[in-house]
Amino acid sequence: MPGALSHIRVLDLSRVLAGPWCTQNLADLGAEVIKVEKPGGGDDTRAWGPPWLKDGEGRDTGESAYYLSCNRGKQSLALDIAHPEGSRIVRELARHCDVLVENFKVGGLAKYGLDWDSLHAINPRLVYCSITGFGQDGPYAERPGYDFIVQGMGGLMSLTGEPDGAPGGGPQKTGVAVADLFTGMYATVAVLAALTFRERSGAGQHIDLALLDAQVAMLANQNLNFLVSGEAPRRLGNAHPNIVPYQTFATADGHLILAVGNDAQFRRFCELAGQAALADDPRYASNRGRVENRATLVPLLEPLLRGRRSGEWIDALEAAGVPCGPINRLDAVFDDPQVRHRGLRVEAPHPSAGRVPLVASPLRLSASPVASPAAPPLLGQHGNEILKRLLGLGEEELARLAAQGVIAGPA
Repeated sequence: MPGALSHIRVLDLSRVLAGPWCTQNLADLGAEVIKVEKPGGGDDTRAWGPPWLKDGEGRDTGESAYYLSCNRGKQSLALDIAHPEGSRIVRELARHCDVLVENFKVGGLAKYGLDWDSLHAINPRLVYCSITGFGQDGPYAERPGYDFIVQGMGGLMSLTGEPDGAPGGGPQKTGVAVADLFTGMYATVAVLAALTFRERSGAGQHIDLALLDAQVAMLANQNLNFLVSGEAPRRLGNAHPNIVPYQTFATADGHLILAVGNDAQFRRFCELAGQAALADDPRYASNRGRVENRATLVPLLEPLLRGRRSGEWIDALEAAGVPCGPINRLDAVFDDPQVRHRGLRVEAPHPSAGRVPLVASPLRLSASPVASPAAPPLLGQHGNEILKRLLGLGEEELARLAAQGVIAGPA
C-alpha cells in the first residue's frame, strides 16, 4: 500500500544528523527524498568511521555506519550548489518539491539564491525547514551549533551523570546525540503540520528549528521542577527526581532497574523483599515521603537487591507486577525476544555490500504502513535519473554538467 506521504517530494539539503533524521522519518512514511550532497565527499558523516560496511569479501566499502544510521530510503544527487549551474538546478528542483530541509548557517544559502525568500517566490507552496544551532534570530544566531555544546548549554548535562562528589561525579553527555535527534523529531512534526496547513490554505511556510530550543523543551518535568520551585535540579545519577525508588541497583551478579511508580507497587516490592514493614513506615508509605527520605531509604534497599541475582529479581518482580528491567548491551537488545518479534533489525539490498543491516522505523500505521526500507544511497547514485525525470535533462546536458564538476555519479 502507498505510504502516508507517498504524494510528497522532499529536497534534502541537510547533512550530519538533525536534518537527515527528519528526512529519514519522512522517507519512512513514504515521501520521495532527494538528498543533495557535495561531489567528491558527500555528507560529512560518510567519512565518520570506522566502523564501515563490509562487502561480501569482508572488505570495507567506504560506507560508514554513522551515515547508514540516518539516510535510509533516500536518493542521492551529488551536486555542487556553489556552482551557478548547481544552484540553478536546485532552484528548478524546488519547483517540483513540496518540502525543503536545510541546516546551513543563518543566511548561508542566500548567496546561492536558495534561501526561503528566493524559493518561496518561485514555489509559494514550498514548506521550507531551516535547522540551526540557535535559530534564525537572537544574539547567538550566527554561531554554529553542535549537539555536545547544546547538551551543555541547554541544561541536559547539569542533570546527567553521578552527583558531584560521588565516584565518577560530574557533567556527562548522553550516549547518542540527543539534541540533534530531538530537533530532527520536532522538525518532522513541524513539516507534517505545515503540510496539513497547506492543504487548507494552499500556502507553504518557513519553519525555524533550533537545537537549543529543542533541547530546552525536552527537559520536560525537570524544567517545571525548576520553574515551580525556583531551585535548579542537580544530577542524581540513575535516580529519579520525583519518584523513589526509581533507579538502578546492584544485584548479586550485575545491575537492574527498579521503577516503582506508586505506593501499591512499593508495598508489593517490600513484601517480595521480605521487608513488608518498610511499606508501613510513615516515612516511606507514600511517594512524597520516599522522595523526602531518599537518603535513608535507598541505603536500606541496596543490601536487599544485592542479595539475589538480576534474573531472579526480574522474574519475581515481574510476577508481582513491580516494574523492573535489565540493562542490556546492544547485542542483548537485538537478541531480545520482543525486539526480534517487532522486527526492529532489518536488511536491505545494497549495491556495494550485497546486503546492509538497518533498524526499522518504529512507526506502525494500520492503513498506510511504513514500507520496507531501502538502503542508504551511494554518493550520487540517483543523480542522472533524478535530473532526467524531474528536469528533463538529456545525456548531452548531463555529460556537460559532469565535465564541469557540477554533478557526479557514484565512484
